[in-house]
This record gives sequence, C-alpha cells and structure tokens, in this order.
Amino acid sequence: MFVDVNYWAVIVATLSTLVIGSVWYTPRVFGTRWAELAKVDLDSTSGAVGAIITTVIVSFISAWVLALATQTAWLAFDGGYLGTAVAVGTMLWAGFTAARFITHDAFERRPAALTLLNISHELVTVIVMALIIGVWPPAGTV
Repeated sequence: MFVDVNYWAVIVATLSTLVIGSVWYTPRVFGTRWAELAKVDLDSTSGAVGAIITTVIVSFISAWVLALATQTAWLAFDGGYLGTAVAVGTMLWAGFTAARFITHDAFERRPAALTLLNISHELVTVIVMALIIGVWPPAGTV
C-alpha cells in the first residue's frame, strides 16, 4: 500500500514549529522561566545556528511522520481527516514525546516545572502541525 503525503502541508507544519518556538520561548512568554529552570543563558548566542538547523530537520521529520500516520489512520478507520490528524497527533505526543520527556527528565532530576513547560510546548506544536496537515490532506484523498 502506498501512503500519500502532502509535502506542502509538511513544509508549512515544519515552519510552524519555528514560529511557535519563537513565541513560546520569548522572554515575554515562557523564555525567562524556561531559561531559569533549564539553566540556559539567554544572552549567549553560541550554538544558536546549529540548534535552529537541527530544529528544522527534526521538525520536518516529525511533520512527515505525523502526515504518514494520519494518512494511514484515515485509510484504516475512515472518518474526518482533520479529526484523524488531531487524534493521531495527540496520541503520538502522549505516547512518545511526553512519555519520553518525563522519563528522561526524571532520571536527569530536572525540575517538574521544566518538564511540564517543555511537554506543553510540544503539545501545542504537534496540535498546530496536526491542524495544518488535517486541513490540507493529500490531493484526491478527501
């Protein structure tokens, strides 16, 4: 079986993660609190370019996997494409992203507030990616 993906939706979903992260981690929103909890110096720009490149690559992979999983679930279960995308995104976030963050942060003895802040960011990011993918399905599928 061939699973079709709308790569334009994947690219826009990828770019949305940069917008969300830029807003979420700005000092006026959660940036100052995050930096304090994570012990990050906001004045240092060292490694910022590498982190942004890594974010784009990883976000593309996440959006692509979400699009594949959404299309697969939609083909298997039928129903609305948007609802399927949001449900799949939420399940992937809970089962993989949140669960792994919680596990790693517990072993690293990171503050629970930092874990909550980061997994909340990831939930918002995944839901926005799911909304983009859900309203922009592959041509000819819906």
